[in-house]
Amino acid sequence: MQTIAKTTDYVVVKPGNWGRKLLAVVLILCIVFIINAFRTGDIAWQYVSMYLFSAPVLKGVVNTIIMTFFAMILGVALGILAAVMRLSDNKVLQNVALGYIWLFRGLPTLLLLLLWFNLALIFPNISLFGFFPIKTIDIMTPFFAALCGLGIQQGAYTAEVVRAGITSIDSGQLEAAQSIGMTKRKAMLRIILPQAMRVIIPPIGNETIGMVKLTSLASVIQYAEVLRSVENIYYNNSRVIELLLVAAIWYMVIVTILSIIQIYVERHFSKGWQGSKQTRTQDNQTIEGEA
Repeated sequence: MQTIAKTTDYVVVKPGNWGRKLLAVVLILCIVFIINAFRTGDIAWQYVSMYLFSAPVLKGVVNTIIMTFFAMILGVALGILAAVMRLSDNKVLQNVALGYIWLFRGLPTLLLLLLWFNLALIFPNISLFGFFPIKTIDIMTPFFAALCGLGIQQGAYTAEVVRAGITSIDSGQLEAAQSIGMTKRKAMLRIILPQAMRVIIPPIGNETIGMVKLTSLASVIQYAEVLRSVENIYYNNSRVIELLLVAAIWYMVIVTILSIIQIYVERHFSKGWQGSKQTRTQDNQTIEGEA
């Protein structure tokens, strides 16, 4: 008696992608609508081209870049210091770092800028241990007030980023460094922080891009960044939209350049990690093959 084996052919049915096609069509229509609105709207584009490279606007762009650079330098320096203090065994340093992070992460950026700019109302004079008194109003210029407001608050955010990067490194490496005679500070600078940069760089890059846009808040304390520069122009000629488009173009240019720089910096600090990751993958594949 023969047994007849029955074979069943399975038909592979690909899932429909009508939803994705519909979403793509809707997005394209939205983009076309926005472009057409700007094209047909009451916008005098000749004013955009006229003021795009004007001297006041270019000066504002330079001031924006300068403020971003120095605010991030101050923020990163304070952030590293606060992160190390928070990870310290000293309870006093821990609490000081926690208080600093709690305070400056809790206050709005605009409020901090106004407080620093009006500091002379609280402290008319600033002196070093009672010597060399200086009027606060002479020190707290729009530039310095913006630098303090943006940089010190940035330090509070950066502290958490640096702390996360440091704690991502195996604590055994610090113990190994100390076992060969390295101090904790030396091991932190030479071993822990260089490895933590892979984790720290991406969020710091994002915060740098965010700082470019945060500098626009400094216009309320009369710092002549790009937004303040275009405001001074459209107060005179009433071409509000055209000048705001000029500011938007320059912000996009700066952010695009910083984004490209961030890609290369991240790639640089990820070189060793990518190599070790590939090595581990190959080792795992070899072990599985032998098994």
